[in-house]
Amino acid sequence: MLIYGLNPVLEALRAGRVTSIRMTAGDRDRLRAVRQLAESTRVPVRIVDVSDLERETRGGVHQGVVADLRAAQEYSVQDLVSSATGAPLLVVLDGIEDPHNLGAIIRTVDACGADGVIRQTRHSAKLDGAAAKASAGAVAHVKVADVVNIARAIGELKEAGVWTVGLDAGASERHDQIDLTLPTAIVLGAEGQGLRRLVRESCDRLISIPMRGHVESLNVSVAAAVVLFEAVRQRN
Repeated sequence: MLIYGLNPVLEALRAGRVTSIRMTAGDRDRLRAVRQLAESTRVPVRIVDVSDLERETRGGVHQGVVADLRAAQEYSVQDLVSSATGAPLLVVLDGIEDPHNLGAIIRTVDACGADGVIRQTRHSAKLDGAAAKASAGAVAHVKVADVVNIARAIGELKEAGVWTVGLDAGASERHDQIDLTLPTAIVLGAEGQGLRRLVRESCDRLISIPMRGHVESLNVSVAAAVVLFEAVRQRN
């Protein structure tokens, strides 16, 4: 797994997942923190040309540094529920294929202290590259459970006592009208099409975010942030 950018590499170093680093000789001041942390954790660093990094990142904004990561620990749905410090707060992703949206959602999950992400192995963006960059390094910290079937995962959550709440623009119930202090999993659909029918029907409740402007809906990562921080507000 390859990641790039200052914050993603620094966070991955702090999480102990980096196996090797390549960086440019320029911008020594900006890259000093990466080099120092790599040296203290005995991660090998190799100096390369900018063109090498551009080829590896396929034009991504690498900021002069890329890193190879060891595979993340694997988690199950039950692992995420049982490891929660309080009433579980989880996010279920039903086919989020845009890496920037995936990274932004994971960044919000980390920021609000949620307990993890459940996503389908197919029809989902990878957690490296652009997603890791968009997450500002949060991919190194957030627990992710990969599942084969989202509807089945929702069933597991229900059996574990977790309420599943799907975001649907057509739902009559508002996101701030339900009790999010209960064990809750927020279910988010794909960009454009939203929740698939079977997933929508599997959710315990459907909620929407009231819109006062001219557009019909929010970007999925923004919607995730609105609902997650409403849960944080209620829990505080």
